[in-house]
Amino acid sequence: MQYNHRMTEQQKLNSAADANSLRSLVAEILLLLDQEWQPSEWNLSKQPVDELVGTILSQNTSDTNTHRAFTSLKSAYPDWQSVIQANTEDVIETIRSGGLANQKAPRIQAVLREVVDEGDSDPNATLLARLERMSPSEAMNWLSSFNGIGPKTAACVLLFGVGQPVVPVDTHVHRVARRIGLIGPRVSAERAHEDLLDIVPDEDSYRFHMHLIHHGRRTCKSRVPSCDTCVLSSVCDYQRFEAATELSAKQS
Repeated sequence: MQYNHRMTEQQKLNSAADANSLRSLVAEILLLLDQEWQPSEWNLSKQPVDELVGTILSQNTSDTNTHRAFTSLKSAYPDWQSVIQANTEDVIETIRSGGLANQKAPRIQAVLREVVDEGDSDPNATLLARLERMSPSEAMNWLSSFNGIGPKTAACVLLFGVGQPVVPVDTHVHRVARRIGLIGPRVSAERAHEDLLDIVPDEDSYRFHMHLIHHGRRTCKSRVPSCDTCVLSSVCDYQRFEAATELSAKQS
C-alpha cells in the first residue's frame, strides 16, 4: 500500500490497524464459507493465452455461451497464429454464439498480435514465462494496457493461467465484498482489485475468489439476498444494517 507523503504517523497507524482488522475478517469469512462451499483446488491451466481469449469471450455473456464460442474458435483454427491471420469477418462468425462478436473478434485479434510472437510455436509457454518474471502488480498493469483488457480480465489470466496471487473481481465478488464491509460502499470493481489484494493472503486468493462467486450466485443474490440462511450473517455489515432498520421500524 502506498501512502500519501502528507499522511501523519497516526493516520498511518490507523490505516495499518484497519488493514489488519480486514485481514482478520477475511480469515473468518473463509472459515465460514469453507463450511458452506467445499474448498476447491487451485485450477491452474498454465495456458495464459487461452485464458486471455476465453475471458474476453466471457465479457457480458453467460458461461455456456463463452464455452460454446471458445470451443468453436479452437475447432475452426489450429493455433493462435491462424486466428491472428484470419479474416476478421470469419472470426466474427466463428464466435457469434458468444455474443457481441463484432466487438470481441477484432479485440481478440488485436490482443493476440500484442502477446503472441510471430512464428512462436508455443505462445502459451512464451507468455507464461514472460508473466512469471513480473510481479502481480506489474503483470496486471501490462495486461491492462491493452485495449479491451480491464482489471478483471487481467486478473483472471494471472490467477487461472499463471498462478499469480490476484483476486479477479466480477459482479458477485464485488457485491459480496461490499455488503460484508471488506470494501467501501462506493469502491468500484476496478479499485476493488487493489483493495482486496492488500487484505487477502496470497495463498488464499483462489479460494477467496471462488468462495465469493459461489456465495454471490446462490445466497447473496443481487435483488433478494438470503440473509436468513447466510453463514456470514454474524460478520456482515449489510445484515447488521438490515437488522437495525427492521428493529427501528418495529419500535416506531
